[in-house]
Amino acid sequence: MRRYLVVANQTLGGDRLRERIRAAMAQGPCQFHLVVPASHPPKGSWTDGEARALASRRLEAALASLRSLGAEVTGEVGDASPIRAIADALISEPALAEPYDEIILSTLPAGVSRWLHQDVVHRVERIFAVPCAHIVSEPDPAEVAP
Repeated sequence: MRRYLVVANQTLGGDRLRERIRAAMAQGPCQFHLVVPASHPPKGSWTDGEARALASRRLEAALASLRSLGAEVTGEVGDASPIRAIADALISEPALAEPYDEIILSTLPAGVSRWLHQDVVHRVERIFAVPCAHIVSEPDPAEVAP
């Protein structure tokens, strides 16, 4: 069974990520573990607690949505740094569990993505011994202000 570590925040409920997860499911049995870094939103003044609460709400909505597709999925809110959040998720894996086959990293488009400005995709590819698929997506439609 293939195992995927999915890392996303603002794009967690986006169509591109759902399409990627559906494609993985179509290839055979698989499991997904979502990590939502508790990053501070770009606008306004946020406390760490507020950022974690927002990440938790996004996580719960994504878990319900993906389970409705038939995905076997778990998740957690991670460190505000996506790199640290991934490292924590990889370290906390039970020793007897199968390793992740792929990290799916979902970011906003260039120009608006702080993760791309921080070179997160290339850093993940260099630091972790797990293949990384990068998806560029728009924010979750439910969160876009009219």
